[in-house]
Amino acid sequence: MSLDEQFTKIAGQVRNWKTTPSSNENLALYSLYKQATSGDVNIPEPSGIVENAKYKAWLGRKGISQDDAKKQYVEMAEQLHSKYA
Repeated sequence: MSLDEQFTKIAGQVRNWKTTPSSNENLALYSLYKQATSGDVNIPEPSGIVENAKYKAWLGRKGISQDDAKKQYVEMAEQLHSKYA
């Protein structure tokens, strides 16, 4: 299975987990997903608290290649799967 296929499959599983990961885990998954799918931050900094936290988490991934972000996302999701699926 290619990295793209693996990433797409795992991302679909994460959306269907029975319980939501902790805020920090959720931000980490979100930021890796955004970096993997969009690359470096490409939007202006938002003002809302939640939106700003998501933005800053994504900004923290700046410079990571999209493939590396996909690998890190898959690894993290696999580690958390038994806890939340």
